Amino acid sequence: MTRNRTVTTVAAVAAASALMLAGCSADGTESSDGPIELTFWHGYTEADGDVLEQIVADFNAENPDIVISTEINPWAVIDDTLLPALSAGTGPDIVAMPAERLPVYADRGAFASLDEFYADPANNAGAVNPGAVDMITVNGTAYGVPTGFVPLAVYFNKALFEAAGITEAPTTWDDWVSVSEQLTIDENGDGTPEQYGVILPDHATVANGLWPSLFYGNGGEIVEGGDTAVIDSPENAETLEFWRDAIVESAISPTGVDGIEADSIFSSGRAAMTIGGPWMVFIAADNGIDYGIAPIPAGPVDQAASAIGVSMAITQQEDPARQAAAEKFFAYFLNDDNAVAWSLGSGWPPLRTDIAADSVADNATVAALTSMAEFGRPLLPGVVNSVDVLTAVDNLTQQVMAGGDIDALLAEAQAEIEAALAG
Repeated sequence: MTRNRTVTTVAAVAAASALMLAGCSADGTESSDGPIELTFWHGYTEADGDVLEQIVADFNAENPDIVISTEINPWAVIDDTLLPALSAGTGPDIVAMPAERLPVYADRGAFASLDEFYADPANNAGAVNPGAVDMITVNGTAYGVPTGFVPLAVYFNKALFEAAGITEAPTTWDDWVSVSEQLTIDENGDGTPEQYGVILPDHATVANGLWPSLFYGNGGEIVEGGDTAVIDSPENAETLEFWRDAIVESAISPTGVDGIEADSIFSSGRAAMTIGGPWMVFIAADNGIDYGIAPIPAGPVDQAASAIGVSMAITQQEDPARQAAAEKFFAYFLNDDNAVAWSLGSGWPPLRTDIAADSVADNATVAALTSMAEFGRPLLPGVVNSVDVLTAVDNLTQQVMAGGDIDALLAEAQAEIEAALAG
């Protein structure tokens, strides 16, 4: 999967609310004596894409009565074109997308319910990580089958740790700040370190998940139940004050940077730690960094990390046979062999919690991330207007790190999120 830091806007959302989406997938129904033909849109373009294409090819070979054809586009293109394509009758039968976008389409009737799919033990869906199921559930109904669910983690530069005499990754917030201070080097004393202990962007963070992870660690939330804003809380105020002191006063991380700049700073060796996902393995390798992976340290209340998620969904079907064919593919994707093959090939932890750890032990990154899977929490599950909610969070954190009044900014964010949820 290519990295998806920011959530794109669906240009056609306003017009799509008036569309009748039922039965508007591509190709129509097939003749009774021919195979069922399904189109599958996804955005996997790296090694993960090769593995997914092989799973589709194997499924087609084993099921001659079903033919799945894939179309690959960037995730943003899928997001921008899905509703117009469905309204024109040229859309896919199956589509994969970043999971935070799924509620937008489910809310507009574009996706078929998968409650019966999850209720059938033969599909292995009952073993899917509960957090991953939460991220595809909207108003109590399951609308997707996850293809990825991985918590953000700390990626650290082993050489910089060794040079500072640090032998273990931090495990608590206090420890994290202390280690970061040891790893921050300001040789000329000008207040701008040549090396930062950690890089913590204050806006447009990796998968939008850094600050939610920190809020969770102190018992805070952004939205509860998919429709109630709760960002203006004493817990979140404490979190923002703690990290502003660490980032601004102790200068363990630069301010005013986003997720893209964070990758650049870490890959250049100017930061000892960063927050990221499995793609950091490739960034580190490309820049000759010997890296380690550790969980985001535990906060005062909890150890939790926002999880990056991707999901497949079935567009609303008039023909039950077409939905049954798509569900058959989903069950195939989740079977024992493919659950392991997909995990090893994509670099993400197994989606099923009953997959034995030794099944993925050959991939050190997957093994490390699998051990952290229990800390993963879906980002804004069930929230339809996640775009405006995340914009409010970005505005909050950036202005707080710039010295703004925490209480006033939390009140503003609360009002903005309430408006987003009401809209």
